Amino acid sequence: MVQFLLFLSLIIFSCVLLSRVSSKLGIPTLLAFILLGMFFGCDGPFAIAFDNYVLVQEVCTIALIFIMFYGGFSTNWQEARPVAVKAFLLSSLGVILTAALVGLFCHYVLKLELLHSLLVGAVVSSTDAASVFFVLRSRKLHLKDGTASLLELESGSNDPCAYMLTAICIELMQGKAGATGIALMLFEQIVYGLLLGVLIALAVRWLLRQTKWNVDGFDAVLMVGAALLAYAAPEALGGNGYLSAYIVGLILGNSGAYGKKSLFAFFDGFTGLMQMGIFFLLGLLSFPSALVDWVLPGLSVALFLTFAARPLAMALILTPLRCPLVQQMVISWAGLRGAASIVFAIMALMAAQLGQGLFDMVFVIVLFSILVQGSLLPWIATRLDMIDASGNVMKTFTDYSAEVPVQFIQITIPDQMPWTDRALKDVHLPPGTLAVLVRRDGKNIIPNGNTALRAGDQVVLSAATPEQVSGIRLTEETLDATSEWCGKSLAELPHEKNALIIMVRRGERTLIPGGGTRLQAGDVLVFNRLA
Repeated sequence: MVQFLLFLSLIIFSCVLLSRVSSKLGIPTLLAFILLGMFFGCDGPFAIAFDNYVLVQEVCTIALIFIMFYGGFSTNWQEARPVAVKAFLLSSLGVILTAALVGLFCHYVLKLELLHSLLVGAVVSSTDAASVFFVLRSRKLHLKDGTASLLELESGSNDPCAYMLTAICIELMQGKAGATGIALMLFEQIVYGLLLGVLIALAVRWLLRQTKWNVDGFDAVLMVGAALLAYAAPEALGGNGYLSAYIVGLILGNSGAYGKKSLFAFFDGFTGLMQMGIFFLLGLLSFPSALVDWVLPGLSVALFLTFAARPLAMALILTPLRCPLVQQMVISWAGLRGAASIVFAIMALMAAQLGQGLFDMVFVIVLFSILVQGSLLPWIATRLDMIDASGNVMKTFTDYSAEVPVQFIQITIPDQMPWTDRALKDVHLPPGTLAVLVRRDGKNIIPNGNTALRAGDQVVLSAATPEQVSGIRLTEETLDATSEWCGKSLAELPHEKNALIIMVRRGERTLIPGGGTRLQAGDVLVFNRLA
């Protein structure tokens, strides 16, 4: 036991240090983890003969649960909503078309059996959310026309469809399902996954709003339990656990009733550890000496997938929606393969009793995708003039408020304070500050001038420097010249329930607004909104 823990700690330290070194050397981080696994593997200096696919499948399944959950949790729905239809078409119909095209290629070009070919297509049909997020964030790629949000939403939501296709192929190969059985399985996968995902998310959100934690970090523990329950509950009924985990993450990540900054820090590190583990195990499971036989087939599939299957699938969906060609090209190139393909390949290998060949082929495909597509994505986007230098890709993630230069000060109203039992409009606040939130009896209130303060209220004031507190959820809107708000003061605007303009960006200036602040065309309004 002690030797195992020593070895495990050595691997974790190696992965963390390697992530820092790889970024400085320009080597894709996930590729570095694969190479580290190969270094420890049977053909490396440590010569560890590891082939426990059952253990790897279980570990990778747990890792993918949290990767899917965090994919939804970090999605900013306000930013993603304009491209939601396109994204969900890509994550469903796009996955099916990609899988079909790759399957036909494997059958007619590589001469594999039809069901085996379709299984290969299903396994590699989805893009890897973690890899896409990592490239967009680390390179700060804000892409034009909402492309960053589209890629984020597509990559975060397409794994459930690939999982269903993989499960269908396995059922057909085992001879367990006919047309009726497949239809029933699809119904259970989608309906149970969606229904239980929504119910679990609403229950957890209610619990978060009603509970005060006596110990810091218990909200993160609750989120871990929510992610596991989101997967296990529908899976127990034949539903799609990955779809449910994504839905739960999406709803909770866009609920403004609690602070999420610490949760983002936690899940960033936790899912990062999950990715390290998956790609290290991928390298550890590989046999480089036996991989030679699958390099050419794997590369041929990777090239066809990158330059034919995904571009064609994207074109068939996006062209009728009038997406520019350059945007389609960036979306096609950003179809990175990674953790999900590995998990599904191991699942197929175990369930269908396939040989090592499927795993080796997927290994080559993932290696090509990370090394070539991931490395060249910033260059491709720049060459196609799809970089929006004036934008900020962090706004497509729900922890955007951490990027806004506003600090928040929290005070508690004592019994004898002059503010007690007075409306906010009659209270003299410190210059350059604005009351943006009132906590009363454990509930959050978005205040206005008529809100009366009571003894014991916790009042959150904003000023212009970066910080975040719980209950603050920031979104951003820009006024154009046609807006009816132009020329009006904030006091003249219609009151929106549970929403407040807490900051105005005007050129290089940052304004903390009051009721008399008049808005101008080009102003960037930052709102605090409760979900």
